[in-house]
Amino acid sequence: TGMDVANASMYDGATALAEGMIMAVAQTNKKKVLLSSTVHPEYREVIKTYAWAREIEIIEIPYTKEGSTDLDFLDQTLTNDFAAVIIQNPNFFGKIEKLKTLIDRVKSTKALSIVCADPISLGILEAPGKLGADIVVGEGQSLGMPLSFGGPYLGFIATTEKLIRRIPGRIVGLAKDQHGKDGFVLTLQAREQHIRREKASSNICSNQALCALTAIIYLSALGKKGLKEVAEHCISKAHYAQKVLTQIDGVELAFPQGPSFKEFVVKTKEDIACINDRLFQAGILGGLDLGRFYPELKNHMLICVTEARSKTEIDLLKQVWEGLA
Repeated sequence: TGMDVANASMYDGATALAEGMIMAVAQTNKKKVLLSSTVHPEYREVIKTYAWAREIEIIEIPYTKEGSTDLDFLDQTLTNDFAAVIIQNPNFFGKIEKLKTLIDRVKSTKALSIVCADPISLGILEAPGKLGADIVVGEGQSLGMPLSFGGPYLGFIATTEKLIRRIPGRIVGLAKDQHGKDGFVLTLQAREQHIRREKASSNICSNQALCALTAIIYLSALGKKGLKEVAEHCISKAHYAQKVLTQIDGVELAFPQGPSFKEFVVKTKEDIACINDRLFQAGILGGLDLGRFYPELKNHMLICVTEARSKTEIDLLKQVWEGLA
């Protein structure tokens, strides 16, 4: 992430993002937040739930015809009254945002920038911390954990040294015992509710340590080079899927401009539910009907292709889809 400190995990990506917002509100003592509409819709619902209870005003930034955060709206709306701007990169549509530009514009005010990042993408994209982000969060499921009916997974949250006393959850630090031997201890516990009660930085009182251990083993086995290779496989296979699926009559990319990572959106003339039903019968888990979250994107499907998929499987996807015609 390029940040100074990370805690010992959160419940999931959504709660990590909401807790990042709470950090920003506490640090700035302001109660207005700009939230990009290209952030995962379910993450946005969690954020709004947290915000409602704390009387934080959430203003959503619309997306452009390219499927990215509307920078013009950001410029017109962002003032010194805001605590934070929340961005996802790559965003929910799979598009890679103009992160440096977004962060620089946020820094021109007194707001903090919160970036929700795909950890696999960090194997190939510039670290948000190096671009100036204040808080970086994300979902760690892709770091060696299989799909499992929604969990358990883990969320990660990282920040700068300046904000270390605002970060929620457990922080593990290196210390020495009376014999001079190294040991790992829970540190800066004065932030937590077993000491500060209602004045604690967060009500999070647990973590996903077992899942975090899985992620550590996965990353240690891959190394920096391996993580980059996984990211490259994701990009290569996702773009191959884009190429073959858009060869099908009536299927086109919804947001063809600009770079994307492992997700992309296609527009189709066929009913999404019918397509997914046919794919399921062939043993293929189809894409997400975006009309469920974005009414204006009816007949738009979000497709994700990871390093775990093969070109043979992608070709089968095309073959089954073509058979619907």
